[in-house]
Order: sequence, then C-alpha cells, then structure tokens
Amino acid sequence: MSRRRTSSKGRTRATTALFTTAALLALAACGGNADAGTSAKAAGGNPAGVKAAEEVLAQYSKRPTSIGITQPVGKPVPTGKKIDFILCGVQSCQDLANYFTEAAKVLGWSVNKIPTQGTPQSVQAAWTQAVRDKPDAVIASGFPRSVFAKQLKQLKGMNIPVVESSTDDTAGDGISMLIDGPDVVDIEGKIMASWVTSDSQGDADTVYFDMPTFGILKPVADAFRSDYEKWCAGCGYDKVDVPITAIGKDMPDRVVSYVRAHPKVTHIAFSLALLNVGVPAALRAAGLQNKVHTIVNVGESTNYQYIESGQTQAAVAFNNIENAWAQADGLARHFTGQSMKVTQDAQLPFMLIDKDNLISTKTQFPLVEDYQAQFKKLWGKS
Repeated sequence: MSRRRTSSKGRTRATTALFTTAALLALAACGGNADAGTSAKAAGGNPAGVKAAEEVLAQYSKRPTSIGITQPVGKPVPTGKKIDFILCGVQSCQDLANYFTEAAKVLGWSVNKIPTQGTPQSVQAAWTQAVRDKPDAVIASGFPRSVFAKQLKQLKGMNIPVVESSTDDTAGDGISMLIDGPDVVDIEGKIMASWVTSDSQGDADTVYFDMPTFGILKPVADAFRSDYEKWCAGCGYDKVDVPITAIGKDMPDRVVSYVRAHPKVTHIAFSLALLNVGVPAALRAAGLQNKVHTIVNVGESTNYQYIESGQTQAAVAFNNIENAWAQADGLARHFTGQSMKVTQDAQLPFMLIDKDNLISTKTQFPLVEDYQAQFKKLWGKS
C-alpha cells in the first residue's frame, strides 16, 4: 500500500504498515491500494471541483420521501410462506434480517434466521441447511455466489427463489433478484467523496480504510477514489485494507498507529461504519481527537451517537430498512406469479447524515419516514 497525491508530480512516500485479510481472502478479490507518486497540494485547491462536490452533497443531505417503488403488486399476496434468511457474520446483516422479519409479518410469512461467522465454511454450512429446509425462498447478503455455488444450483433445481443484497453478483442463474448490487452502491463512494472535498474545501489528506472481504465494497472504494481525485485535485490519498477480524478487536489500534505514522492526514473514511467503532475513544486517548475528521459508510447507531457528540462528523446512511422491505416486495411479486424486475430496478434511497440533519441515534432509522405505509399500499395491506 502507498500514499499518493491525486496528481503525479513529486516524490514517493511508502506507508509503514500492511494489513491483509487472512482466511477470508477466498471470498473476494482484494481491491488494489493507491499507486505510488505524490505532489504538493494545489494551492487553493480546485474551486470547480469543490463546487461540484457541494452540489452532490446538497442533493443527498435532504431526507428522501420515496421508497423508489410505485407499481402496486395488484394481486392478493399468499400468506404462510417460510423464508430462510442467511446472515453474513456482521451486525448490518442481522439488522437486515430483523427488518425483513417485520415486513414478512405484515405479509403473514415466517422467517428462519441462519447464523454464520463470516467464514467460507460457516457460510456454506448455512446454505446447506437452507437446502435441507426446502423453504419457499432464501435471502442472503454479503457473499458472492462462488462461495455457495453448489447449494445455489440445488435450490435452483428445486425452483426455490434466492434473493441477494449487497453483493457483487448479478441476477440470474439461480439468483432471482439482487438488491443494491455493484451498479447501485457506488453512489455511497460518491457521497463520501463529496463530503470530504466539501469539508476540506479541496485541501484534504485522506486515508480510506476498506474491508475487501465483502466484494460489494469495491465499487464503493473505486467511486470514492475516482470522484475524490476529480474534485479534490492535489489532495493526499491512501487506501488500507483490513480483515473482518479487526472489527471489535484491534481496529482502533490500527487507526491510531496509522495517524501517528502519517501526521499530515486530515480525513479518515471507513467503507463500513463498524470499522469505526471504538476508534474515537482510541484517538482521544492518544491525543489525536482534534486532528482528523471522519466519515463512515453504512451508518449504524453507535456511529450516529458519535456524530451527535461530535466524535465523528458524517455517515452515509444505507437503506437497510427500505432494502429489507424491498426484498419482501420482490418476493410478494414472485409469489403472485409476477416478475421481480420492478423491485430490482427501483432506485432505493441514500442519505448523507451529519450533526445538522441527524434523524436518530437510538436505532437504525428509515430514510423514508412513511416507508411502511408506502409498502403496505403496494401490497394491498393499507
């Protein structure tokens, strides 16, 4: 991994640490780190780039009002369906399962949550259990079809629909519907880049902590770098890959060590909010709390509390709740003999959260305030 400026002049400076994923390398290709090469920051930044970034930021700082789906199911949705929901090993997947369960209850379905530890063996075991269960549908998140190809083929042979979200797969060949795939989530990287550029007024030195275990995060990282380099010309940039095992363990120490070794860093971006848990306290203990500004992706309650107290500055709020209810919407259409394309093609909401527009700190919150009413109307459950 290396640090670089977003233009190509000047000297090269290597970073002092290298973090790699261990057992989970097989799950996803690790994204490449920044190329070598640095230059002095452009004096005064890039006014046109800052303006463009501020326009994007303004757009996504407003609370969305639509779930993105408008076409009613139009037929009575069958009750009594049994759904297996395979977890991915991190809290955000547990949250998705909980929200899906709420939607399923409205439709009269039951949900069986199958846990994993985020390892290839545990994920495969969960899919094997789903095959044995013979449910009416299977839902999963986070891992590509390559991990469970055998079980996916078996489910396809039994005509059991599989719904995925937040993976770098594509729909088809056993995957009946994909929500928030790679062609959608890149907007998260764009939003983060717009915030860093705007917050720094085009004068940032940023480290991006990524978790390549989840391939779906790669387009987020790619979009962040592309838009950051476009808007924040001359700004410093580095990308550090960390394993899933760092969450809840040594991630704060990794961040403190990095910031100490790179005193010019002004901004930290995390591809997943869970990577930031415990980091503000560690920075404070090290006397570094006022040195950097932080933004996280896929915000969750702990990070929203950090934002309220000023320990973290911003978060991209993922549509966890709307995503889960959209999965139910797609299955409702499938169980009534219709295509799930209406749901898959929907543009679900995203939002940039900061202290000024923070909606809640207690739980994951819906981006669309009346999302339940909108979905129930589509399902004829108003």
